[in-house]
Amino acid sequence: MQPPTHRSPTARILHTPSDLLPVRRILLRLGIVALLLCTVIVILWFDRAGLVDHHDGDVSFVDVVYFTMVTITTVGYGDITPVTSQSRLIDALVVTPVRIVIWLMFLGTAYQLVIRRYMEDYRMTVLKASLHEHIIVCGFGNTGAAAVKELLAKGTEPGKIVVIEQDEIRARAATDYGVVALQGNCAQEAILKDVAIESAKAIIIAAGRDDTSVLVLLTVRHLNPSIRIIVSAKEEENIKLFRQGGASSVVAPSTFGGYTLAAAVEQSHMVHYLEDLLTAGGRVNLLERLVRTEEVGKTATDLRPSIVLRVYRGNSVVSMIEIQEGARLQEGDLLVILNPIT
Repeated sequence: MQPPTHRSPTARILHTPSDLLPVRRILLRLGIVALLLCTVIVILWFDRAGLVDHHDGDVSFVDVVYFTMVTITTVGYGDITPVTSQSRLIDALVVTPVRIVIWLMFLGTAYQLVIRRYMEDYRMTVLKASLHEHIIVCGFGNTGAAAVKELLAKGTEPGKIVVIEQDEIRARAATDYGVVALQGNCAQEAILKDVAIESAKAIIIAAGRDDTSVLVLLTVRHLNPSIRIIVSAKEEENIKLFRQGGASSVVAPSTFGGYTLAAAVEQSHMVHYLEDLLTAGGRVNLLERLVRTEEVGKTATDLRPSIVLRVYRGNSVVSMIEIQEGARLQEGDLLVILNPIT
């Protein structure tokens, strides 16, 4: 499935950079400004013969520094002026571009540190107010991206999906699917609160490392004890740790992939059927739902053409034999159903 060719109106990316990042940017920009000013001072100093000081007639180094600053800042008192063609060309072709660059850098810094921060805070407030019963995806690598694409293919609204990803490029890639993307660390409480973890329906943890996923799992379970948590496990031996940590479901892509590869050795159509079964584009649809009021007291055959594969009743599973023998559905039963798509 290819990403949409245009972005949804709701697509956006919210940045939460570390506290040190703005400081580094300021220092870098101040360094560039200082370098540009020094360059202009040096050029004007060697061309000082083309400048005239109307005060005392002598152009000293201090006068050159003074002239550079008042020219760059566009104050221009007029007490020192370029009089030769060369000096005027230097002012037009060197000093003026430097002046524009410095002003753009100052305006960009003001936007980034002040205006953008207020805009981000406002957008974050609006985002939190709009999120309810949404799905959070931690990590937008191969697994996380596949999960997002399948959720969208199965009808989940883009506005109901929030991606948290540390890498800026991946976070921006997520917005190509119309979902909200937040650049940050999934394991940090502040980030999870920013995406309204307390009102989320479910969270998919695909951090790419099991140790990171465990930390995210424990943090999420602490913030929202009732949320459904689905974890992608890299190593099979860590599955029990995720379950002990409170994961609702644990999926080991490598293990399932191995099962599928082994099955395909003797059963050539198995892989195609499983793909049909699990993806939105298949000809059959596997779903899980509670028994409906009008279905209580009926048997599995009464639900045809849907096929009841399994019935969960409390903490037990109704056996396939009981289902085939006409076991009656009860209120509260959880059904796993195979639906043909016409």
